[in-house]
Amino acid sequence: MTSSLALLGGLQAVQTDPGDALSWPLITQEDEDAVLDVLRRGAMSGLDVTTAFEQEFAAWQGVEYALGFSSGTAAIHGALFGCGVGVGDEIICPSMTYWASCLPVFSLGGTVVFADIEPHSLCLDPADIERHISPRTKAIVVVHYCGYPADMDAIMAIARRHHLKVIEDVSHAQGGLYKGRMLGTFGDVAAMSLMSGKSFATGEAGILATNDREIYERALAFGHYERYDDRIQTESLKPYQGLPLGGYKYRMHQLSSAVGRVQLKYYDARAAEIRVAMNRFWDLLEGVPGIKAHRVDEATGSTMAGWYAAAGLYEPEALGGLSVTRFAAAVRAEGAPCSPGINKPLHLHPLFNTCDVYGHGAPTRLAHSDRDLRQPPGSLPVSEGIGFRSYRVPWFKHDRPAIIAEHAAAYRKVAEHYRDLLADDPGDPPDVGGWRLFRG
Repeated sequence: MTSSLALLGGLQAVQTDPGDALSWPLITQEDEDAVLDVLRRGAMSGLDVTTAFEQEFAAWQGVEYALGFSSGTAAIHGALFGCGVGVGDEIICPSMTYWASCLPVFSLGGTVVFADIEPHSLCLDPADIERHISPRTKAIVVVHYCGYPADMDAIMAIARRHHLKVIEDVSHAQGGLYKGRMLGTFGDVAAMSLMSGKSFATGEAGILATNDREIYERALAFGHYERYDDRIQTESLKPYQGLPLGGYKYRMHQLSSAVGRVQLKYYDARAAEIRVAMNRFWDLLEGVPGIKAHRVDEATGSTMAGWYAAAGLYEPEALGGLSVTRFAAAVRAEGAPCSPGINKPLHLHPLFNTCDVYGHGAPTRLAHSDRDLRQPPGSLPVSEGIGFRSYRVPWFKHDRPAIIAEHAAAYRKVAEHYRDLLADDPGDPPDVGGWRLFRG
């Protein structure tokens, strides 16, 4: 059989080197000078640059308090502690996320119950939350997955009805909007990664943002010993000043905060260009059978932030049942990035089912629980099946129309010639995606 598809011997759709279209982060002389200043002063472990960054970030985010952390994982840990999550408490979290959204709860003596996602947004499904709420539920963790804003109106209504804290994991969506309002300002506290792969990239760092002084001070007391002093106003914290309550050292190192101050100055403009580029890519593919954009309708006032970890939605039934694995391989052969699946669902990982991390004599997830919280295959059907209906697409950082058009042509070409791929389609493996995608 002859075919124009590159996988079957045809010419590639992508013929041009993408140059800087996919390059990130953008590091300029200004970033380098800021870092060199810290190095030359020997101030890497100081606080002056970090506190300045926190103040600027809080003002940009539109909140009272921001607290820099060594990583996004540490920031989520601090947010959980800040919300009072402790021994025997439960949190609800989408199963479709990077592990850091929930796993720090184990070290607090709490546990996680996973909820399903919406197939169009890939975010927490409000309709699936309430069945997972118990008398032990303390908080809901909301992830704005791949930059798509979760349905915060519905989620906040559920949280208020049940008197639950809401933690927004904004690691994928810094600067994004939901109905015109900044993500990370709906819940009680937001936490996010700022590591070098994110759209807001400072190095290896994270940050917490909140309007609640007690949550802020609890997070500070948990892992910021140099700042846990007589400025603390929360009465229950005052007797223990001087040493971190959690025994953690979580401060942001100042090479990252120096970069963060520079990146913040340009982030909104850079993220806006990313959105122009990504919308251009998806506009070129509008109406192509089998592949749909994972993007929000910006007419609602919502945005995809910096469009971190750009993904697409796959409809195999529109392409004769062609597996997403075969589809992605054919697109890659055309010269465009494409990988099948996204994160694997966490509720099926052995760590959440059999592993005794701390020697409790039982799986850690159950160590402080009075019921078996494990969720077997079939319990969260959308999360379990979404890997076969999703794929990673090029994440354009610059609007380069000719480059974007070639990459879009690769996707269109494969979708339009899907019949050529059906005969030798081996199908998908038992699961698609990875546990460690989208680092935090």
